[in-house]
Amino acid sequence: MPIKKTWLKAFFWLLLSGFSVTLVTLAGMYLYLSPKLPSVETLKQVKLQTPLRVYSRDNKLIGEFGEQRRTPLTFEELPPLYIKALLAAEDAEFYDHHGVSLRGLLRAGSQLLQTGQIQSGGSTITMQLARDFFLTRKQVFSRKFNEILLSFQIERQLTKEEILELFSNKMFFGNRAYGLQAAAQIYYGKDASDLSLAQYAAIVGSLKAPSAYNPLANPQRALIRRDWIIGRMLKLGYIDRATHDAAISESILTSYHGLTLDLYAPYVAELARKEVFDRFGENAYNDGYRVYTSVDSEMQASAQAAVISGLLSYDQRHGYRGPEQRFEPSTTDDFSDWREKLGDIPNFGGLEVAAITEVAEQAAKAVTASGELIELGWEQGLATARPYINEDSRGPAPTKANDFLHYGDVIRIARDTEGAWRLSQVPAVQATLVALNPQDGAILALVGGFDFRQSHFNRAVQGARQPGSSFKPFFYTAALENGFTPASVINDAPIVIENTATGASWRPENDDGKFSGPIRLRQALYRSRNLVSIRLLRSLGLDKALDSLERFGFDKTRFPRDLTLALGTHELTPLQMATGYATFANGGFKIEPHLVTRIEDASGKVVYEAQPMIVCKECEQAEAARQAAALLETLPEEELGYVPFEETLTDGILPQPIDTTRYAPRIIEERVAYIIDSMLKDVITLGTGRLARKLDRSDIGGKTGTTNGPRDTWFAGYSPDVVAVSWVGFDQNTLLGRTEYGGSAALPIWIDFMRTALDGVAENIPPQPNGIVTVRINRDTGARAQPEDPDAIFEIFRVEDVPQAGDSTSSNAGQSADDILPEEIF
Repeated sequence: MPIKKTWLKAFFWLLLSGFSVTLVTLAGMYLYLSPKLPSVETLKQVKLQTPLRVYSRDNKLIGEFGEQRRTPLTFEELPPLYIKALLAAEDAEFYDHHGVSLRGLLRAGSQLLQTGQIQSGGSTITMQLARDFFLTRKQVFSRKFNEILLSFQIERQLTKEEILELFSNKMFFGNRAYGLQAAAQIYYGKDASDLSLAQYAAIVGSLKAPSAYNPLANPQRALIRRDWIIGRMLKLGYIDRATHDAAISESILTSYHGLTLDLYAPYVAELARKEVFDRFGENAYNDGYRVYTSVDSEMQASAQAAVISGLLSYDQRHGYRGPEQRFEPSTTDDFSDWREKLGDIPNFGGLEVAAITEVAEQAAKAVTASGELIELGWEQGLATARPYINEDSRGPAPTKANDFLHYGDVIRIARDTEGAWRLSQVPAVQATLVALNPQDGAILALVGGFDFRQSHFNRAVQGARQPGSSFKPFFYTAALENGFTPASVINDAPIVIENTATGASWRPENDDGKFSGPIRLRQALYRSRNLVSIRLLRSLGLDKALDSLERFGFDKTRFPRDLTLALGTHELTPLQMATGYATFANGGFKIEPHLVTRIEDASGKVVYEAQPMIVCKECEQAEAARQAAALLETLPEEELGYVPFEETLTDGILPQPIDTTRYAPRIIEERVAYIIDSMLKDVITLGTGRLARKLDRSDIGGKTGTTNGPRDTWFAGYSPDVVAVSWVGFDQNTLLGRTEYGGSAALPIWIDFMRTALDGVAENIPPQPNGIVTVRINRDTGARAQPEDPDAIFEIFRVEDVPQAGDSTSSNAGQSADDILPEEIF
């Protein structure tokens, strides 16, 4: 008996000592670690890493940037079935504990004593949240103790609902998916509220090991984990047997659903991304900024379709270049080996890739990456597949399909308007289109090339090329301001320019190689006569011409200081050209292009808003009247000659000055702007842009441009509501073909776009300004017509430039059309 008492007493003191040591150790660790713990208050202001998202002006998602795909949800937006699946899998006692599960800790402690390492951890949802926000995943005892301490603090300061909300938005579910909403979109292409119980369980199951348990990486492992969670939900009473059985029977198979965009506009999205990055640096990708652009989704879609259609049309005119590659014979009956290879080849511009499986006399069969077997009939592009020889030549039309198609050929196919597959090919040529609102500079549409996946080079803003004749209106504007009129006659005759330094001669020509002789300035513009432009520039003088160009926003230091400037031989981007042409569209005002209109942070607060200068003709008139009124008020009453001015004012107070910094400055005198606009409209009705007459509008103008070769083709055109510039050419600056011009290659793209851009927009004809008169002139001499003149036409002039009866306006600001300098004689 004494021995038993002694043993019990010893055990008691041993137990007490162990408990005391443990208590002292824990207290010591608490005193040591607690001061180093981060403040749980930061959770209340936590800023989840949310990607940068870019939208059109009508709220269409066009881009997303950031390593973590995340769309935060509030607790009220978390589906109840998801919460039940989460609790069943991770923490069934969540609503009963205060951050730590004693049962889980005992299990973890047992593993620690047995193996010397922590195996499962016994972490509650709160502990997992603490670890992911503040700690590391390194399995050490001090980290586990920190988890416990932090979990107690979190539970004291946050509600259970706030903890679940943070957890569901913070945790990683694999495949760049952070949070429930991102996971639902990536794995199932749905909103989180639209998933089934089995899908919630599969998503929750990936939390155990996101890289190994998600249904894409390992469907079998994900299925086992999902079914365990569903069974656990049944055991806990969260669901009934029927619901359990239905969920278990559902397939685990899914597919990757990449970013779902409302509008595919990668060139626009990339431009916006760069602007936001320049403002906010790396934080731009994580802080949940929402960027709103000025792009109109309908116009953008139309611009992209127009560019693709224009390039495919050009490509078809120049012949079939053959297959992209040729596969070795397939080793499987279902061509699965080919299909795998096809899946690695990207689709460009809506053109799918396929491989020829069989060739008949006038038909062919092919297989696509998806396994679809298609047939190409003779009329589905085979009959017109004349072989490409060079930019000017094609071979003869084929008589049978095996003239140019063979087994294993990798080709491109596209659906026609009736839904049938047609033979196609990715164009080697490139194009771009950019459109602005001429009233405030907002970019309405922008396409930088055939397909962003093919080339990230944005030709609209980076592709500086020679604009050719599309640049001529800027010189003509300067001429109208310096004594020339639309009726001025200039000699379209050969010129020889001698270079005294090198002894070389330059003999410029017109595109058609012909000369028209004396020609009115209006005709010279819409017929795009090069020799007239050269004479015009020489008459103005280089310095005066360059100064005139600078006001349009061009950098005159980058222009050549010789007469080639008249032919547009310097390089400009389509966006620069569109900005310049906006001045013709809006009646003479200079605007600045802009894309980003507003940036909001994750909370919806506006952190940036564009303040573009806008065209305001009424403001201009009001300010002019105010200045005149102010001047008149300073004059003595006896000099006014009528009732004192202050009696005409409201309460004798002058109008307040207008804040001109908000309004676009006028850079072309109103009457000159009206005249050049009328001349550019003649390019459409009478000149090189006649193809645009199919739009059946009288308020559009523009100018074609074609450079030597030709290598670049342009059309720059506008209405008062939209200005757009299209360009077609090779990135390598190679020849386009002798039959290609601005009117054949670039103009059709512009027309297709403007057809949509102006659909439903009423014609907008600018009113004739004061100081403009209409006079009958002789169509050949430009002189004022006599009443009996049978060749008389009407022309508009500034009132001070009207030719007098019998006078000729055949001049280069005073130089007769027949007064040709000796070096100009060919």
